[in-house]
Amino acid sequence: MTTILSIQEIHKTFEAGTINENHVLRGMNLDVQEGDFISIIGGNGAGKSTLMNSLAGALTVDSGDILLEGKSIKHVPAAKRAREISRVFQDPKMGTASRLTIEENMAVAYRRGLARGLSWGVKDSERKIFKEALKELGLGLENRMKVDTQFLSGGQRQALTLLMASLVKPKVLLLDEHTAALDPKTSDMVMKLTKKIVEKDKLTALMITHNMENAIEYGNRLVMLHQGRIVVDVRGEEKANLTVQDLMDLFHKNSGQKLTDDEMML
Repeated sequence: MTTILSIQEIHKTFEAGTINENHVLRGMNLDVQEGDFISIIGGNGAGKSTLMNSLAGALTVDSGDILLEGKSIKHVPAAKRAREISRVFQDPKMGTASRLTIEENMAVAYRRGLARGLSWGVKDSERKIFKEALKELGLGLENRMKVDTQFLSGGQRQALTLLMASLVKPKVLLLDEHTAALDPKTSDMVMKLTKKIVEKDKLTALMITHNMENAIEYGNRLVMLHQGRIVVDVRGEEKANLTVQDLMDLFHKNSGQKLTDDEMML
């Protein structure tokens, strides 16, 4: 397999040199293979969000490097990473512009990273692509393309955001607790759509989740963070056979600390 993303000894400290200094990422290493769907879990303060922000370009790491297809992107700004590294946030409202229609939002995603021309209108050729893609969601949104996204439910908006993030196949898809704000039934729907889209488009994805059962069920690989480092990394059949208790035991074995199920939900 080809390594598409390589995280090499990255460190990130906030408020360095002050009484509030917080060394969040502590020499983290991770090689992501093309086609990996990695679930990322860890307690509060483990470094999950800082890792996502560093990969997306919202934060610059203090040291170490991040390679995408063998090339350093450490100093590449977020806007320039957007076409190759797409992201779905926890809040459904963050992925779409409320006052734009479904098709206008999709046009923004479709043109992400391209130079802006003089014409903004959605082209008929694009509209056909968007309609076919929306049909795959099975939510009837293909019949509501001229509706502003502010009138969609949270689950519909998150499903649309997920589709937009993969409309132009990214090299890496970041899923930042993208079901945490949804009710259980809607969360389950979005997770099933996530699996469908990742498998259909053969995407490479990293998914932060607060739900250990989802972390075990979805993806081919699972990593657990603790104090800015990876302490558990399992994949394939070993991952598929895990239970929540197995996962907690692995954490204890590799970190020397015990962790309750409630702590993992943070």
